[in-house]
Amino acid sequence: MIAVYTITSGLHDEAAVSKLSDAFLKGVFPEGDFAFKGSDFRDFGTHTLDLIYVRTGGAEGIFKSLLPELLARGIDRYYLLTSGKSNSLAASLEILSYLRQQGLKGEVLHGSDAYLQQRVRSIEKVQEARAHLRDMRIGVIGQPSDWLIASQADPIALLDRLGVRMVEVPMEELLVEIGRAQGEPAPAEQPMDRKVRDAYPGAVKIYNALKVLVERYRLDAFTLRCFDLLTTVGNTGCLALSCFNSEGIPASCEGDVPALLSMMVSHALTGVSGFQANPARIDAETGEMLFAHCTIPFNMVEDWQFDTHFESGIGVGIHGIFPEGPVTVFKVSGDLKRHFVAEGELLGNQYEQNLCRTQVNLRLRPEDVRYFLTDPIGNHHVIIPGHCKSLFEELL
Repeated sequence: MIAVYTITSGLHDEAAVSKLSDAFLKGVFPEGDFAFKGSDFRDFGTHTLDLIYVRTGGAEGIFKSLLPELLARGIDRYYLLTSGKSNSLAASLEILSYLRQQGLKGEVLHGSDAYLQQRVRSIEKVQEARAHLRDMRIGVIGQPSDWLIASQADPIALLDRLGVRMVEVPMEELLVEIGRAQGEPAPAEQPMDRKVRDAYPGAVKIYNALKVLVERYRLDAFTLRCFDLLTTVGNTGCLALSCFNSEGIPASCEGDVPALLSMMVSHALTGVSGFQANPARIDAETGEMLFAHCTIPFNMVEDWQFDTHFESGIGVGIHGIFPEGPVTVFKVSGDLKRHFVAEGELLGNQYEQNLCRTQVNLRLRPEDVRYFLTDPIGNHHVIIPGHCKSLFEELL
C-alpha cells in the first residue's frame, strides 16, 4: 500500500490548499489506490511506500520537528511529493538539503502527472523488493566450486544491507537425502535420447532431496556445489535448479553466492530469477556476446528440450529457447559494494555441441561490453527479460 502524509504551513488557507491538493493527488493516483493519512504520522513507516506531500512553503520547520520521531523508528529514506503550487517545491528542496546534511537519503518527487505516476510505481516496486529480501535465508549447500576464486560472499554485509542470512548445509546431508529420495520416469511426450531418459529419474531424486533440505532449513533461496554430484551420484543438478527457479525459489549453480544474490534481487524486482550464465564469446567492436549455461528457469523460455550436462556428458541439462527482445544483464558482488547492470537486446538462440546447452546471443553497448574485459564481477551473470536497469540501480 502507498500512504500519503502531508505537512502544511499554517500561513496558508486550508480550504484553498485542500482544493489544490485534491486535484494534484487525482493526477498522481488516477485509480485512487492510495491511503490519505493527512498530518497524522503515527503509522508512518509501516506501509510499502510512505510519501510526504509537502503542500506549501513554510513547512520546513514542521518536518524538522517530526524528524526525531521518524528517526527513532529507524527510517532513513524520505520521499517528498510536491505539486509546485504554493511554494511547495522550494520547501521540499530545503527539506531535502537538511536530510542530506544529516546523512539521510531522500528524493523530491516533482514533475508531470505521467512522470510522477511512473516514478511512484517504480519506487513502490523497489520498496516491495527490499521488504521481500529482508530476513531471507539462503542456503550454501557445499562450498563454492574450487574455480570460483573471485566469487565469495560477505555474510555480515548481506545481513547489514539486505537483512539476508547465510546458512551452511553440508554436502553430505544432501547425499543422504538423495539416497532416500524417490525418482520418476521421464515424460513420454518429451523428446530426448536414451541416455538422457535413463538419467531423468536420478535428476528428479536430486530435486526431491533438495526440497527436503529447503523445508528443513527454511530456505528462501540456495546455491549448490553441483559438480560434486557428477562423481558421487553420477548425475547433475541442472533439472532441479531449473525447477526451483521456476517455482520462485532462486537457486544458483556451482555454489556461486554472488550469482545467487543477483538472482534473488532479480526475482524480488521482476518476478523471475533470471538466467545464470557465463560469457562464451565477446565481440568488443559490435557489443555482441554469447552467453551459455546448462540450466535456465522453465518460466523464462518459449520452449525447451532435455540434453546431457555439457562438461560431463551425463545427467539432464536444459536447452531452452529464450524469447528475443529487450533484456537486462545484471551482477552484484558478494560484499554488495559493486554491481553491473546493462540493457541490451537478445538477438537469437543457437545450439553448438561444444558449449553449455542454453546458448543466447546478446548485443550490449560496446562500452558496457568493455566491463567484461577490464573489470568483471566474476564470470556468471544474470540475464533478465525486459529493460529494467533503473529498478536495479534504485535498489542498490
